[in-house]
Amino acid sequence: MNRAKSFCVVFYFVLSSAFSQNKQLLFGFTDIPQSILLNPSTTLANNGFIGIPLLSKNHFSFGASGVSAYDIFINDGVDFNTKLRNAVFNLDRNDFFTLNQQTDIFSGGFAFGSGIEKDSYLSFGMYVETDAIAYYPEDYAILALEGNANKTGRVFDLSDLNASGEMISVFHFGIGKKINEQLNIGSRIKLYSSVFNFNSTDNSGSFITREGENNLLEHSFNLDLSLQTSGFSDLNNNANSNSSEAIKALRKRLLFGGNMGLGLDFGFTYNPSAQLTVEGSVLDIGFIRHSKGLQNYALRGSYTYEGFNPLFSEVDGGQTPEAYWNEIADEFEELFNIDATASKYTTWRPIKLNLAARYKFGKRQSEKCNCLADDEGYVNAVGGQLFAINRPRAPQLALTAFYYRRLFKGLRAKVTYTIDSFSYTNVGLGVSAYLGPANFYLLADNIIEYQNIAKARSISIQFGLNLVLGRAQKQ
Repeated sequence: MNRAKSFCVVFYFVLSSAFSQNKQLLFGFTDIPQSILLNPSTTLANNGFIGIPLLSKNHFSFGASGVSAYDIFINDGVDFNTKLRNAVFNLDRNDFFTLNQQTDIFSGGFAFGSGIEKDSYLSFGMYVETDAIAYYPEDYAILALEGNANKTGRVFDLSDLNASGEMISVFHFGIGKKINEQLNIGSRIKLYSSVFNFNSTDNSGSFITREGENNLLEHSFNLDLSLQTSGFSDLNNNANSNSSEAIKALRKRLLFGGNMGLGLDFGFTYNPSAQLTVEGSVLDIGFIRHSKGLQNYALRGSYTYEGFNPLFSEVDGGQTPEAYWNEIADEFEELFNIDATASKYTTWRPIKLNLAARYKFGKRQSEKCNCLADDEGYVNAVGGQLFAINRPRAPQLALTAFYYRRLFKGLRAKVTYTIDSFSYTNVGLGVSAYLGPANFYLLADNIIEYQNIAKARSISIQFGLNLVLGRAQKQ
């Protein structure tokens, strides 16, 4: 019982820290300046913007494929251990938990051009991002819950251990250019500074229990496990010595004093007609080189252990029980020799792909209603979007259908329906509002589940505040 409860605490902690990177509500929502971060070719409906520091963009989300906290903790009369067992065995090694959080430190942009019409847009800024993924360690979970006592001959696959995560700061500089009336292209360069990183994705091996020759059971290990980390040791040493030193070290890492890297974004926007738009982007084609604050661990080799002798055969020879158990502990420690190194390593950023098409309709003429003077053009749009992100085991995909509506002067809304690994019923709602030069936006996914968050396998919220300069009257 105690073992089941302990496992549940760990299991739920993993679930409660799962996040997703898809920002389907923000992509193509050109009334919001931050949409340019998802496609550097985006044409924003303004002459410039200034993001309110720390408020211009905040993104928080979570998601877990295959299970929710409600499935485990609901008070429905079913024994807790039964629900926990069902959750453990209903998940498989391809289920995953991811984490992503992003906060803008500062941001801005402005339109420019050599002619009367400004045909280029420059944007820049800095944000802090946390990203992590952990695949469900199926065989580890079964072993932790049930042990190996009744699993003689069962091969446990140790490659199920697959997880990575990092916290980075990103300084970026992007430019979009109008090539002609139909085509815009854009690119963005990014400078990464890693605050900390852990990476354990290249694992293999097995564990099996058989009947022993010299004892009741024989345990065989074939191991090739590794963990690479950077940044943790320095921050931990500073924290142990002086909290102010730890804060300084963290600030230095955020301001490009950490492990450095470089990345690129590319995007295009194509308008084959006045009502049809096709756009796409590839984000975070880049890497980070880790050379500071390194602590790497590896456990490799084949081992066989037949355990202790329950008859205490050495007692007759004068060996005390304490000495006997110490000998067993030493033997087990020597069996598994963990190599610790400080080798440099490189990690690649998870590349993201966005592709979308939208059809605009419902044209409104401003002279029919002066109160909607900025509503010239089409007030509705429908379309679809494909999102993909490269992950250690396999790409993760999401497909979205959306409807966009210009409601009143300065008020826009977007509704999405998304199918992904977390849910087939993800309905999202986003609004963008202008009050003078101030732009506020709020975007939320999976709103059906907000009545009971514990049931949700994914939740995403984005909000921000900007000052917009020279907002265009025609869009």
